[in-house]
Amino acid sequence: MNRLEVRPGSKVRLAKVDPADTSAFGGTKRSARKESERLVRELDHLQELLYACHADPVLVVLQALDTGGKDGTIRHVFQGVNPQGVRVTRFRVPTPVELDHDFLWRVHIDTPAKGEIVIFNRSHYEDVLAARVDHLVPPRIWRRRYRSINEFERTLVESGTTVLKFFFHISRDEQRRRLQERLDDPTKHWKFSPADLAERGRWPLYIPAIEEMLDRTSTPWAPWYLVPADKKWFRNWAVSRILVDALKRRKLAWPPLPADAKNAQIP
Repeated sequence: MNRLEVRPGSKVRLAKVDPADTSAFGGTKRSARKESERLVRELDHLQELLYACHADPVLVVLQALDTGGKDGTIRHVFQGVNPQGVRVTRFRVPTPVELDHDFLWRVHIDTPAKGEIVIFNRSHYEDVLAARVDHLVPPRIWRRRYRSINEFERTLVESGTTVLKFFFHISRDEQRRRLQERLDDPTKHWKFSPADLAERGRWPLYIPAIEEMLDRTSTPWAPWYLVPADKKWFRNWAVSRILVDALKRRKLAWPPLPADAKNAQIP
């Protein structure tokens, strides 16, 4: 999976990354789906172990352009886990109270506690993407946020949190197909908004913003994974594999029976 990791200090150029590339798996769509099913079962076991041990938490950050697959990833990768130990947080337009604080104030309160996996469906990175593209703050503000984000994530990692960040890279043609599907399929009408078309029109502005985000915030303690996402089956497999591998490296073991319960008799 190292092929998907954005090396700290590298210069990402999305035009050179094929959104339909699935070579990191090296197998067929059918075999990837079968492997993903196995990984989902393994994630269920590892998540229960993490929760039982009250171990250091995991933060999963999902970023993408519209239709990039954040919701689908959550639905497929986390379909078997116990909801007690997993939370999903979405960051919408800041409220007046949130705007009265620094931009990370509302983010920090939603980071995971021990034993938890928390998924950010969009995240603090909107403050260097949408805030930049939509001119919500002046350049002098969003430019210094890269350093704030890096130090924020360093604080989380030094406190024991594992931070896994995924950017789903789709092509403009694939985005068009997915948006058209939302118009054509009555079960997906609720997903469509005219604002999606406005955001699509800003595609040329988002590309350099995404590239700079990846360049400046892929760090040794919290690197980005740049996932080709035109093929949903590959995207799901890649996220599952990276998450399972990260949890397995913890080498967690089931907590022992409490000392005062070793001689317990069930009446």
